[in-house]
Amino acid sequence: MRSLPAADPGTPDARGPTRYLLWTARMQAIPLLSGIAFAVLWWLGQALVPMVVGRGIDALTQRDLDGLVTWSAALLGLGALQAWAGIMRHRRAVVVWLTAAYRTVQVTVRQATRLGATLPKRLSTGEVVSVGNSDIGHIGNAMDILVRGIGALVAIAAVTVILITTSPTLGLVVLIGVPLMAVAVGPLLRPLHRRQHAHRELQGDLATRAADIVGGLRVLRGVGGEEVFAGRYREESQKVRRAGVRVASVESLLEGAQILLPGLLIAGVTWLGATFAVRGEISPGSLVSFYGYAVFLISPLRTLTEMADKLTKGHVAARRVIHILNLAPEVQGGLRTAVPAGALTDPDSGVTVRQGVFTALAAGTPEEAIEIADRLGRYRESAATLGDVPLRDIAIEEVRRRVLLADNGARLFAGRLRDELDPAGHDDETVHRALHDACATDIVEALPDGLDAHVAEAGREFSGGQQQRLRLARALLADPEVLILIEPTSAVDAHSEARIAARLAAARAGRTTLVATTSPLVLDRADHVIYVRDGVARAEGPHRDLLSRDADYRATVTRGED
Repeated sequence: MRSLPAADPGTPDARGPTRYLLWTARMQAIPLLSGIAFAVLWWLGQALVPMVVGRGIDALTQRDLDGLVTWSAALLGLGALQAWAGIMRHRRAVVVWLTAAYRTVQVTVRQATRLGATLPKRLSTGEVVSVGNSDIGHIGNAMDILVRGIGALVAIAAVTVILITTSPTLGLVVLIGVPLMAVAVGPLLRPLHRRQHAHRELQGDLATRAADIVGGLRVLRGVGGEEVFAGRYREESQKVRRAGVRVASVESLLEGAQILLPGLLIAGVTWLGATFAVRGEISPGSLVSFYGYAVFLISPLRTLTEMADKLTKGHVAARRVIHILNLAPEVQGGLRTAVPAGALTDPDSGVTVRQGVFTALAAGTPEEAIEIADRLGRYRESAATLGDVPLRDIAIEEVRRRVLLADNGARLFAGRLRDELDPAGHDDETVHRALHDACATDIVEALPDGLDAHVAEAGREFSGGQQQRLRLARALLADPEVLILIEPTSAVDAHSEARIAARLAAARAGRTTLVATTSPLVLDRADHVIYVRDGVARAEGPHRDLLSRDADYRATVTRGED
């Protein structure tokens, strides 16, 4: 029994789509080669049947009972060989398909994790979804068709040798006819793949729009924009449909050519064979064999056409995958891992988060706070430092381990609630304490299965405020050395906000914490408040002190109300 996916997918060769496909093939060389071997046996088992039947017919016309028994036994043996080789070939083909698909998913997800915040800036949702929806299938098909395609080539070569040995003329007809048919369908492949590429791009754009509509559905309902966006979605979906019809029109021509061209070859071979049989140049059994070969050749010839099509599709899919693999994160980490604890400083704004202090950042606009938080969390290039060490010199894994930035864009994933809140697997007491500190205990208690309840995608069964409190509990369970929170109470009521502010300060006592907020309830609980206007720290001190001496700060946190 083979275990999938592989524990380590390896390092992909992303220098080009062909190199990526070759790397995928090399990484599963044993199942691929064994599948090809079984495919060769399977095809040869079929290819030899017409010859055996023809010999049996000749033995029958010559009243050769021993020969008839011998060739009948050979036919039975070929049937058994086909059955066994066909089963083994199919099993290997499934393994090859799944391995290629899983490996592509693994390296793509690993790269997406490495890119982090860079990914949504460089690629649309639809482009990423297309990799998982269609491209992995095309890459799997490219590996699968190699198994049958190489076996088909061997079978065609074997039949050609048999035909040339029996009748050089008929053998040459087949030898010349096969490449001609392959060349004849070639002109259809280029427009097919061009239309497939356009169709795939439109599908990606439609998936992106669908994700945007679903993500902003509440807002759209609030402003009455559902019909407008639904109309745009219908319009774009019709473009996708028309592109799909254009693809299907070329595919239908290709399918027809795959039947017509081999049919013409069969007709030609059968006519020539019948002519030779009438002249007495070949036996009746040989005539039956030639007809059988002509009919048999339809399958391997169609497989060759299918191989050209799927390999080209796989090449296009691999190009999309390597485009993702070749993206570089906007933020590149350094090499240092041993960094002493210390204050977190952003020289660009003059903000310093002192070690072990619960600090609040009140900014004139939310965008200013987010920019500072991104620099302190190492999500954009800056001169920010941890202690006396620039963040750019610290390994990115070490920065992520020590500094956690939690904003309202974070999502709850589908799965068991306990696993979503606590991937590290803390004990029940620790989990319940974090839920209490985030005022999220009532949310869990209201669920029939409590922490074992299943969370839907993006936690859509929870309200905005409930999601915010659960995200805060998850951040507290992570218990990082430095915790940066962006407006953690913006969606909760005033009573819950007051409780969260008090409990958060107690829960993070002695730990470095920065909360970007303009909520007076949270600011009043902070040990130290930094007021930022126009991207620069303008004032610092206790909340009440700043209220009494800084009019701009007072206007910011009270929304201009006295």
